[in-house]
Amino acid sequence: TMNKDKPLLAGRLLFSLSCALLLVALQPVALAQNDDLPEVSEDGLHLVKNTKSRIAYAKPGATLDKYTKVLVLDCFVQFREKWQKDYNLNEVGLSGRVSDKDAETIKKRLAEEFRKEFTKVLGDKGYAVVDNVGDDVLLVRPAIINLDVTAPDLMTASMGTTVIRSAGSMTLYLELYDSATSELLARVIDAKADNRATAQRANRSTNKAAADRIIKEWASELADHLGDVKENAGSD
Repeated sequence: TMNKDKPLLAGRLLFSLSCALLLVALQPVALAQNDDLPEVSEDGLHLVKNTKSRIAYAKPGATLDKYTKVLVLDCFVQFREKWQKDYNLNEVGLSGRVSDKDAETIKKRLAEEFRKEFTKVLGDKGYAVVDNVGDDVLLVRPAIINLDVTAPDLMTASMGTTVIRSAGSMTLYLELYDSATSELLARVIDAKADNRATAQRANRSTNKAAADRIIKEWASELADHLGDVKENAGSD
């Protein structure tokens, strides 16, 4: 059962209320090149260069070596601006168009898939995913933005076969906090796309598989970074 700890509940509420503001602030940043980004963010984080992620900021002097567990908040999901409108403009029949209900279902499924895959990958890498805050617990606050689905499976009776080379793309907006103090330690923004050597049929299974591959990459990169930090700390 979930521990009704005040810092955790406050974090969840703050995340829900601030997502719209985060997305507005992020739009120009996500499109910028690293050379164009500010060296210091408005909240005091410093730009980290030469990382696997597209954009990374960290608090000077902050270290992740004490964290042995991870608490993952629910993942916020947002489509690319005007994605639903653009997709529907290319559909001839009404049955193939994405309704607001369809869009919400896609976002809900992706958020659930994010939690499941992140939990599995981090667990396999030796990091327990917990529900409670603590001194050795790293709080991960994720959001998937700019979600672009090439051919959503709407499960309509008249749905034909669609063959694609890419299921789409999405951008991860990830913030890392000390769960005990709510101190912001780092922020990562990373865009990834599904790229295949050959075309294949688009359906719910192939779309899910493509999303899983990208989410697993993000989770592995986080776990590998935590591992590198621990190894370096142990060698001092």
